[in-house]
Formats: sequence, structure tokens, C-alpha cells
Amino acid sequence: MVSFRGWHSAGLSLVAAAQLGAAALWNTTIPTEYGAVRGYPAFNQTDIAVTAWKGVPFAADTGGENRFRPPQPRPRWNGTLEAKDFGYACPDSQQTYAVDEDCLSVNIWTNANSTDAGLPVFMWIYGGECTSAQPLFDGGGLAQKEVVVVTINYRAGAFAWLAHPELAQESPQGVSGNYGLLDQIEALKWVHRNIANFGGDPKRITVAGQSGGSAGVYHLVNSPLTKGLIHGAIAESGVRYPYDSLIAGLATSYRTMDDALNIGINFTLNHNVSTIAELRTLSMEALLDPRDFEAINWITALDTGEPPKFRPTLDGWAFPATYLELLETGAANDVPFITGNNKDESGASTTTNYTVAEYQYYSAFKYANLSARFFELYPANNDSQADRSWNAAARDTSRVSSYLFANAWAQAYTSPFYTYYWDHAPPGQTQGAYHMSEINYVFNNLYATDLPWTKADWLIADIMSSYWANFVKTGNPNNGSSWTGPGPLVHWPANQQENDTMHLGYTQGVGPIGSPEQVSLITDFFHGQQPW
Repeated sequence: MVSFRGWHSAGLSLVAAAQLGAAALWNTTIPTEYGAVRGYPAFNQTDIAVTAWKGVPFAADTGGENRFRPPQPRPRWNGTLEAKDFGYACPDSQQTYAVDEDCLSVNIWTNANSTDAGLPVFMWIYGGECTSAQPLFDGGGLAQKEVVVVTINYRAGAFAWLAHPELAQESPQGVSGNYGLLDQIEALKWVHRNIANFGGDPKRITVAGQSGGSAGVYHLVNSPLTKGLIHGAIAESGVRYPYDSLIAGLATSYRTMDDALNIGINFTLNHNVSTIAELRTLSMEALLDPRDFEAINWITALDTGEPPKFRPTLDGWAFPATYLELLETGAANDVPFITGNNKDESGASTTTNYTVAEYQYYSAFKYANLSARFFELYPANNDSQADRSWNAAARDTSRVSSYLFANAWAQAYTSPFYTYYWDHAPPGQTQGAYHMSEINYVFNNLYATDLPWTKADWLIADIMSSYWANFVKTGNPNNGSSWTGPGPLVHWPANQQENDTMHLGYTQGVGPIGSPEQVSLITDFFHGQQPW
């Protein structure tokens, strides 16, 4: 392990991290397939040469007759689009940004100094209840490391995942739902067709995302509709072993087509209409019912095994097969892959407050005939110990799940697979290394979020974004010229079927995912579950 205590702080500033002196494509008008767009400097400092194009449409308005349809081509616009502001967020009952159904847009950051620079491309898919306009996803810091950064918008909720027999009749493939996934696929195709004009290399596109976005990454890797379009994949919080029952409560959950069709029929009737044609005439606001938003926590998933109402659908086309089948047979894209988990997510938290009785009840319910082994490894003689054991078990489960997935991947694919465990708590908050806490560091954009960042945080951001940028460039987080700080980056090995993972945060280095006994217990538990 390597820690930052005593490290020199030089090179932590945004300007110093830029490593640039060249002029980028500032105030430059770029042609796209739908019309010209004009970009603007991403920073006020003239010595940080990054240009941004924001709110660039990649498909047509999804309202009206395009509602509940795959993304459609957009009519060309006349003149030049001033790509200075982000586009609308896609409709979501939990969304705090301005929403509109005309929301399918991308944002691009580049430090390329010519349109033929051929820089590798990082395409980011956000998680649920987000939008690409959030400062958390500002791409300027990562773009400084010679990577073209693209963030996308895609549909959510019923607008994204509604399945219905009438919609299947409209489809040449005889399927319905998955419009949010088809948005992501169309964004990828748009990037492939247009990114060279922004100095990017369409043959080197890494798709990346977090939570719901990480599920999108996995779907893109698996989908035959993207074959040959992807160079690498990064799924943060993250891809899990198909036998992991917690998938039900996470963004990687999905619905069978029969389930999705029943939900769609009931959804239509609950809005006092009987046909899709009528549903398309309703206002956007009429379909933004908070009751259709179902946040599923660990306990609910454990109790019911049911995912939230609106999820991707196993349609045999865009989403071709179950996770287990895809691991056994291989998916459309055999590419280098990174996945990992955060310390305080997926059942683990700094605010858990379980009594011994609650801990014993839920753990015995979950582990059943394995309970004796579980309580021996994760004991609870008082409430404080119950909290610690609950969190330890949740964290170990996440790490073992990613580890087993990586081992299974190695049986079906030739490309390397890297796993990590993020345990750094950003300053100024009490949630620990919470869900999404790594994103500022990956994007190298601490400047975009108002937290009391320290010099160590700036250094961690430089290191994390260097691993990510190196991976985008080479398919290996260790190779590339993104890091110029003190000493070399700590080596991050690909998964070698050893009982370890890469720890990232205040320290970096290979560490265990749990004791052999804990790994054995969790593996045995998984293999007693129904696979996804």
C-alpha cells in the first residue's frame, strides 16, 4: 500500500495538472450530422485549453408520437447551434433540473488542438435521478489528460422502460420497452459517427458509468446492437455476480418481458386510458407520478426479490440474454473492463442502526442453513458490534461479488478485467465513502463541487483520473502518460483469481476481499440463489 502522508503537494492545482500549453479548439464551429455547433472555453483561465460543447442533440424530440419509441433521427437545423448551455434533463419524477421530452443530447470536452488529433474517447452514462448537466459530471478536468469526454442524457422511468403489447406490435423486432437503453446505444452510435470532428478516435471509445449508468455500460457491452463500437468499459458500483441476490435492489436488476408487459398494461389503465395512442396524448406531467418511483433498499430486495417497477427488459434483442447466460456464452463485445464498489453502499452505511435482534433476524433470514457459519464470522454480542458486522458483511459481499464475476469473465473472454474497492470519504460530510463519492475524483473535477477539499483530495483526484485516463487510452490502468506526479502509480493488477482487489482512495494497493472463510461463505451463499 502507498499512502499520501508526507507526499509533496506540488502539482495539485488544476492549472498544474493540465500538463498543457497547446491551444484547444476554442470558439470553434464543428460540423455534426444534424448541423454545426459552436463550442466555448471550458475554463476562464487561458492556460487551461479545454473546449466544451454542451446540449448537442443526438436524436429527435421523444415527445408526442415519438414517446415510447426508439430514438429517431433529428431534422437538421439551419445555421450554427450555440452549444454553450446544457440541454433539458429527461423527465423523471425525482428530477430537480428543468425537464422536457426533447432531452436527448450530449456534452463534449476536448483539449485536442486539431480535428485530426485522434484522442481516445470516454463516454459517461449517469446513474438514476441524474442529468448530465450536474457539476459532478463536468468533463473539463478529465479532458486535460488527453481524453475526449462525452456525457449523455437518456430517458428514465416509464418514458424509458414501458413495455406494452401494442408497442411490441409497432416494433419490427416484436419487442417493447428498453427505450432508455436504446437511447444509450444511439448516443454511442452518434459518438462513433461524429467524434472525429472533435478530435476523438471513433475506434477507441470506452463506455463508463456509475450505478444505473454502470448497468447501462454492462448492457452496452452485452448488446449485439453495439458490436465493434466499444473499446473498453468501466462500471462503477458496479457489475455483480449473477447469483448475487442483491441485484434485485440495485440498478443492474431487470424485468422479464412478461413482467414488463403486465406492468405496462396496468400503468396504462392506472392513467385512465386503454391504448398507447391515448397514453401519448397525455401531458408529460401526467406521467410523472412519484408513486411510480420505487426506491428499493437492501431489506426490501431481501424480502421480496422484486426489482423496481421500471427497469430494462430482457427482450432477446437489445438485451439479449440473462447475465448468467452471457457469462457462459460470451457477449457482443470482448473488451477490457473495470468494475468496483464503494465502502459505504449496497447495504453498508455510516448510519446503520441495527439492534442485535434485528441483525440476527435479517441475517438468519438471508443466510438460512448457512447462518451458523455466518454468525461465527460476523458475530454480534451488542448493538455496536451488530452494526459493525452488518456493514462488514455487506462490504465483503460486494467485493466477493465483483471478484467472482471477474473470475467468471476470465472463462468467457480474453480481455483483462480489473476490480477495485473505493474507501476514501470526501471531506465535509458524514456519509463516508458513499454511493457516488468517487465520481469527482475520477473526473478530476473537484473544482466543480463545493466541498472543503484538501491537498490530499486533489492528489487522489489526479491519481484516480490518471488510472481512468490510462485505461481509456490503452485498456490498462497502469499504461499511459496521464500521471506525472511524485513516483509511479501503484500497479493495479488484472484479476488473477486471487483473493484480492485493488484498494483505491487515501491509499492505493492490492488488498484482500475478505478472509478465505468469508469468501467461501459468501460464495456458497451465492450458489444457493437463483441466478439473474
